[in-house]
Amino acid sequence: MSELTPDEIRRRRLARLAGNQGSPTDGSSPPQSSSSGGASSQGGASSSSRASNSQSQSIQPTRTPPSSLNVDAVSPDSQRSMDIDSECSEKGSQSQMDVDSGIETMEVEDDIKFEIKRKRDVSIGSEATEDQINEAICRVFLVSWKEKTPEFLHLPYLEQNIQEGEHKDTVNQVLMEVLMSIQDSSQNPVLKLKPVTSHAVSPKKPGSSPRGFSTMVSPDMQPKREFSKYPVEKCKEVELINYLLDCYDRVSIEERIAPKRASVPPLSSVLSTARSQCVCHTALVLQGAFTQPRSSGGSSLLLPYLLSHNLPRGFLSELVQTTCTDMDSFKKILVPVLQGLCRHIHSLSLDSDDYREPLSVLAELCEIKSGNIRPVCSLMVTQSNWLPQGMTQASGMELEKLSLLGPFLGLSVFAEDNTKVVEKFFKHQTTADNARLVHQSLQHGLEYVRTELHKVLHAILVNGPSRDAALNFISAALDRNSKKSQIQVDERFVAGDGFMLNLLSVLQMLSMKIHQDKVDVYYPFHPNARISIKSETRLRALPNEAEKWIAQLKKQSSPPWQDPKFPTECFFLTLHCHHLSIIPSTRRYQRRLRAIRDLNHMVEELEAAEPQWSLLPNASRNKEMLKKWKSQVQRLQKSKLCADAAILDESLLRRCLQFYSAVSEYLLRVSDPVNQGESLPLADQVPMPFGALPDYYIEDISDYLLFVLQFMPNVLDDPCINRVLNMLIVFVCSNNYIGNPYLTAKLIEVVFVMNPSVQDRTSVLHEKFLLHPLSISHLVPALMKFYVDIETTGASNEFYDKFTIRYHLSIIFKSMWQMPAHQTNMINEANNGKHFVKFVNMLMNDTTFLLDESLDCLKRIHEIQDAMENKAEWDKQTKEQQQSRQRQLAMDERQCRSYLTLATETVDMFHYLTEKIQKPFLAAELANRLAAMLNFNLQQLCGPKCKDLKVKNPERYGWEPKKLLNRLTDIYLHLDCPEFAKAIADDERSYRKELFDDAIARMCKARIKTELEIEHFKKLQRTVDRIVVENQQAQIDYGDIPDEFRDPLMDTLMEDPVILPSGTVMDRPIIMRHLLNSQTDPFNRQPLTEDELKPATDLLKKIGDWKKSKLRTK
Repeated sequence: MSELTPDEIRRRRLARLAGNQGSPTDGSSPPQSSSSGGASSQGGASSSSRASNSQSQSIQPTRTPPSSLNVDAVSPDSQRSMDIDSECSEKGSQSQMDVDSGIETMEVEDDIKFEIKRKRDVSIGSEATEDQINEAICRVFLVSWKEKTPEFLHLPYLEQNIQEGEHKDTVNQVLMEVLMSIQDSSQNPVLKLKPVTSHAVSPKKPGSSPRGFSTMVSPDMQPKREFSKYPVEKCKEVELINYLLDCYDRVSIEERIAPKRASVPPLSSVLSTARSQCVCHTALVLQGAFTQPRSSGGSSLLLPYLLSHNLPRGFLSELVQTTCTDMDSFKKILVPVLQGLCRHIHSLSLDSDDYREPLSVLAELCEIKSGNIRPVCSLMVTQSNWLPQGMTQASGMELEKLSLLGPFLGLSVFAEDNTKVVEKFFKHQTTADNARLVHQSLQHGLEYVRTELHKVLHAILVNGPSRDAALNFISAALDRNSKKSQIQVDERFVAGDGFMLNLLSVLQMLSMKIHQDKVDVYYPFHPNARISIKSETRLRALPNEAEKWIAQLKKQSSPPWQDPKFPTECFFLTLHCHHLSIIPSTRRYQRRLRAIRDLNHMVEELEAAEPQWSLLPNASRNKEMLKKWKSQVQRLQKSKLCADAAILDESLLRRCLQFYSAVSEYLLRVSDPVNQGESLPLADQVPMPFGALPDYYIEDISDYLLFVLQFMPNVLDDPCINRVLNMLIVFVCSNNYIGNPYLTAKLIEVVFVMNPSVQDRTSVLHEKFLLHPLSISHLVPALMKFYVDIETTGASNEFYDKFTIRYHLSIIFKSMWQMPAHQTNMINEANNGKHFVKFVNMLMNDTTFLLDESLDCLKRIHEIQDAMENKAEWDKQTKEQQQSRQRQLAMDERQCRSYLTLATETVDMFHYLTEKIQKPFLAAELANRLAAMLNFNLQQLCGPKCKDLKVKNPERYGWEPKKLLNRLTDIYLHLDCPEFAKAIADDERSYRKELFDDAIARMCKARIKTELEIEHFKKLQRTVDRIVVENQQAQIDYGDIPDEFRDPLMDTLMEDPVILPSGTVMDRPIIMRHLLNSQTDPFNRQPLTEDELKPATDLLKKIGDWKKSKLRTK
């Protein structure tokens, strides 16, 4: 018998409706139209439960894990039966379509078909008999056509249409009859069936109630579906779907009941047909074929089943694979699911676990394959909201809120993104332990979100038809949020930090296995690059230079770049995403901390001053301000607790480190194509592919390291840090490769912060950096050169910036001095290096300025503290005067702490350097200035006005006068030699014998020197005094000096005149001192070096002759 055609099925259905309504087959009431409201009130969960209870207890199916995509086949044949054939099989000239379905069904391969009428010897094989096949069909679909029993739906009119061997036709007819019966009845007839209670029934006639298998199946194997969280609609479609899903489940039970018989044809073919027909008819139901057509924009009947994990194992993948060949049907079924998931996730947050189901469902859908294609991925990128057009200037925020993936990526714990988390977990004051537990829980949730999102995007990217659309989405997300890199950004116009960090994590996971040899270094300059660096500051090249170079590359017949491949695009998209996500987030986190600290300080100051303003007219305003500030502090504290969970996430920060390690490798490869950073120095000429890169490629790594070193240094205990350290060393030692000196200064700040004296948990990292072979051989001269170069940066506040940068350098030098290898290099550099004299000159300049400023601040603090001690005089001042002086005191205290910190380190550097190094300090251009600086500061500490430096709580400012006196006098002793004694004696402004006497007395009183050291200092004093007397005796008054013999800068008699390129004549010591500070002509600011100075021999002879003539006239 050939398969019934759709027309034949319709004819039979009409005949049944006309003639068999009264037949006692199912006990249902007269048929109702599909549009009637006669849906059972027991739809949804109850309909499924009752339908499953109607079968024999012996064949109730096992509850299977819902998340699995593949059906676990019993045998290779049954596995083969699960594969969907997308081609339409033909039987004669008649189409082999499912009855009235319009969807192609699976056919059993010809080579495994058996002759239907073949005789079988069941005693020696496992092939099912005709009776066993019919019994299995009856058990799967809960029907019988021979006997009427309460356990099965009786379909007597099928008996005459069923022929032996036509099992596919039987399955089709049974399904259509039951579905029509459910559809046309006011009450679901399947729900009226009773479960089998007697296990002794064993009918022998095919089509009668099938025998039970109670000894093999337990009662808990019934198909049970719970919809408590995601209720289904109460409608006929749900009743039909429940019945079809239960039938699909019962197919698996049949395979478990008789595994051998079910693994070979003909039973395996019948069960495979039953399974595929359940799927096909479910697809029809979902499209409204049995009721009314459903809108693709409406809610999906399938969604509650997916979210509740109530679909049988393998059902979803088979549904997708079956329907994807008919795009119209596929869209009608899956588009409502995708849009429903998007709408649902939009209302969820990480305050509960409800977000897990939509994410897992989306990931499961995306991973379903049909051949080499992932149909759901291909469908997703065709949706109008996959990448919606920007409608306003807030295009970044629109992408997060309106796109298909945006709400999934927008799951966030930041209080600014979603208030639900802060309201649930941090509404009230919490302990540190509780906060830590909450953070761990939220971080686990975020990691789950990011892992599932990675599955989704990875599936879309590996699927050929959707890859380009996925890259377009990522590129648009970065482009529309490009303003997030700005220091000040209007948060209303860009996506939230949570969205960007989730996107970053997904890209990091995608980039994890990308090898650098697969990355095209010229991609940033490619005309079709998905990133734009046109407006960015470059590492070395000027913007017009970079653009000119790129234009030249484009004109070449074969440009150096390659056609963009996924590894290259993914790498650079990830790199740019770091710039727009983790870096702005950490910057904002630190701003929040500063705001909390500043507000707390303001609250403390205003509360401390309350006795003074409580009786003033503005008292009520001050109280309101206090209340407002405290409220702001509480709000910021809660926001910080949420941000702690998002940013202080070890998994996230470790992934950043791993990626930045790859970026470091990339930077070294571009800057040094031959050695790739394994040796120094680099080539003198900076390669343009490196110089034209954005400077934030390096700056972002510095910012990230500074943040992690401060807040989570344990993250850096990772082998991949070695490549980052290598990059750090190379560019600190090659600062000519970086145009912006502040960027080099930031790299040096990273080295400073990893110092154990600053961060006590990074001693291993610090040692690893300083003991690197490249550090030992190149770091000392590079740092000394930068100490000099940072004198001028071109910035408006360069004068004050240099002190902070040099403070960082002084701490690094102090650590290096403790290491023998570096100490040796420093000594060698001092004796032979070309930068050391300039280095010492800058050191003296800084010491002079910082000590002057520190001591001046101490004097002002002493003055105001004395005034406040005198209560009578203080109370005579007005409130405004008192407040003004108190504000001045607070400012002086802050400045004093800062200046003394910097000055102390500078003096310390002088101290340990002069202990082992003397010669460079005694150079002609340095010795006199150094002696004058020491004498002046010794006078401040020991002179008649030293009492003005006495303040309350000196430790508060880091003021240790005894230690400073000890250090200064040690420097005198370290440099003790005839040349230095002469330099001290030549300082007529500050040196007095009484000054050294006073210093010796104070050292003895404070016991800061041994007797031997005191005697050494006295000996130096005697030497200096002798030279002073000799100078006085040898002093000659030359009277009026001719103008041509005078130095034009200092107006003194020239001893060694030299000619500048401009033609100006100056005294060599004076111009040399000037060049130590600035490599320019002092009169026209043109560049000038020592090599360009020419001796004025004729003028020198004239000066000598003039001096001799003056001596003869005396």
